[in-house]
Amino acid sequence: MTELKDLVAQLRDMIDNAGYRYNDRFPPERELCKKFGTTRNQLRHALAELEAQGRIWRHVGRGTFVGARPVLNLQDVSYLRDQIKPEQVMAVRLSIEPELCRLAARNAAKSDHEQMRLCHDNCCTSLDWRNYEAWDNNLHYAIARATRNQLFLYFFETLNSLRRSVVWAQPRTTGGPPADYVSFHEHSAIVEGIISGDGEGAAAVMTRHLNTIHARLNKAPPKT
Repeated sequence: MTELKDLVAQLRDMIDNAGYRYNDRFPPERELCKKFGTTRNQLRHALAELEAQGRIWRHVGRGTFVGARPVLNLQDVSYLRDQIKPEQVMAVRLSIEPELCRLAARNAAKSDHEQMRLCHDNCCTSLDWRNYEAWDNNLHYAIARATRNQLFLYFFETLNSLRRSVVWAQPRTTGGPPADYVSFHEHSAIVEGIISGDGEGAAAVMTRHLNTIHARLNKAPPKT
């Protein structure tokens, strides 16, 4: 029988290389059990680990889906994904996420600080891009949640579902982020700015971070 860690690795490889789009439905459990020669119990443990990593999300009665759990209706996510261009997503991110840093610096609790540092540390130790992207997603979500503003959090979730769709489709030429990946340093500065209460400093680094990402993807400043 397949060991749990091997099963997790095989499922992760399937997610990464089988052409799934963000929020696509994953095969049913009975099909996965047959494919990987495992039991339903073992499979569910593996799926739970992948869900904790932000690789999949599950809904009782509906199935398993690729990526982190959205708060939007899936039909809305799919519709917007097909209508919105990546540069439009980035323009909205530049408007919203620096403000989230300002609010998080003012309102975050100690548990929020710990979660941000955990996410940043896991980004830095990720050995492959999908794992990095999952923890990067968790970090940006932790910042939004630390604002203690449910309306901002809802807007962020809408935006983040679209952002993840764009990231999921991004081609990669290396196995994982390099040790000197610029986002590591930017994430660290953002997190430490929020923890120290320097909202303006964290917001400025977030703006720089988003422009770095946009330049890497599009080689030009975004239009707002």
